[in-house]
Amino acid sequence: MAKLPEKHGGSDSVNPGGYGPTEEATEGFNILCFQLKPRAQAITNEIFEDFRAISYRAQVVAGKNFIFKVHVGEENYIHIKVYCALPCYGGGVVVVDVQQNKKKTDPIEPF
Repeated sequence: MAKLPEKHGGSDSVNPGGYGPTEEATEGFNILCFQLKPRAQAITNEIFEDFRAISYRAQVVAGKNFIFKVHVGEENYIHIKVYCALPCYGGGVVVVDVQQNKKKTDPIEPF
């Protein structure tokens, strides 16, 4: 099962109840997103030649929601919404939804 990276944005970067600012994705997030690639491909019914997180926004809930901007090849991007449960609830990571047909310049907006 995919796990949230040890360092994933401090409390200063996230507003409880709302999404924080867009931040650059770390290598830990790239590893996490790569582990979620098969699920994103299943949701979109697409095969992605690349799958690299570029940036993200985070929301503190009973766990954390993340929306990642992911480069999937050539000039193509997707936004992938991921929920990370608290460790006391198993700490699981699941793909909630995916938005396709995104561009590098598209802002990350909650969906």
